[in-house]
Amino acid sequence: MAQTDAVTRRGAAVRSAVVINPAKIADVDEFRALVGGVLAEAGWAEPLWLSTTVDDPGEGQARQAVASGVDVVFACGGDGTVMSCVAGLVGTDTALAILPAGTGNLLAANLGLSTDVAAGLQAAVDRGRRRIDVGQLDHRYFVVMAGMGFDAKMLAATSEKTKARIGWPAYLVGALRHLRDRPMRVRLRIDDGPVVHTRARTVLVANVGRLQGGITLLAGAEPDDGQLDVAVLTPRSLRHWLAMGWALIRGTGRVPRMQVYRGREVSVCSDRDQPRELDGDLIESGRTLRVSVCPAALWLCVPRPEADPDLSVDAKSAAERGEDLVERVHGGSIGPVPGTTGQRPQS
Repeated sequence: MAQTDAVTRRGAAVRSAVVINPAKIADVDEFRALVGGVLAEAGWAEPLWLSTTVDDPGEGQARQAVASGVDVVFACGGDGTVMSCVAGLVGTDTALAILPAGTGNLLAANLGLSTDVAAGLQAAVDRGRRRIDVGQLDHRYFVVMAGMGFDAKMLAATSEKTKARIGWPAYLVGALRHLRDRPMRVRLRIDDGPVVHTRARTVLVANVGRLQGGITLLAGAEPDDGQLDVAVLTPRSLRHWLAMGWALIRGTGRVPRMQVYRGREVSVCSDRDQPRELDGDLIESGRTLRVSVCPAALWLCVPRPEADPDLSVDAKSAAERGEDLVERVHGGSIGPVPGTTGQRPQS
């Protein structure tokens, strides 16, 4: 159910911080001027700017922002920056807003923001907030999904140069390299249920259901139901992969060679080490993936605070209003938002 917090109340200027990965921004000074101008136009205070580092990709900066008393933290970077900021904001009353600047941007894709910084700014200044669940793996957190097997192999096989050149379709190139890999034998247990033995190419534990390119994998995944959805993909041949891909593209609801489960705690054990990922970012390989849900642990800025499984409700309208807002500040027509390396999405 949609909720509101103190941030949504009119009154004093909203305080914010921008946790920025400078490696993802072509012109940091120009970008700072743009964001500061847009927020000033909306009546917000000048944001606190905090840059990520190799040693701290965002968690420490997000904690610093919370300690400074800000209402909203903008995560400006790729999936790694967003995931790190989530770790610093879990359990606080400070909201997370996304200013996508990387090539993956899984959470931005689920918000319908793609690489659209203008829409991300508008979603924040509209003050639409929603409490969402967060997944936890040991001391790490994620908001989209955790995976083991093929999906992590695909990420590892995708070059940064290809991603920078063609965007998310680059992952398809990486996927082709591993379609014929040997499946893993896994033991899967959901909550206190029985152990399920199966052979799988990949296991995904999801908080929301949308993949890159706007493809919905788990239509029933809701970000605030206190549950995680589990997809076990079991294709054994190229024909199986094609059938699965076609079903996902068509959005028919039923995906062949995919088993779906749901629960609060998920334990996956493989017969051998497998690459693993959280929210599109590779972590160390391992034989296990033990994940639990932290219900309603994060305030998220959304295009519209509706109690809908799809976080991207009203995203198109937010993008249009965001472009108008940026144009008023920046002046004239805009293509890519100044200072970023990404392309604006096609409407």
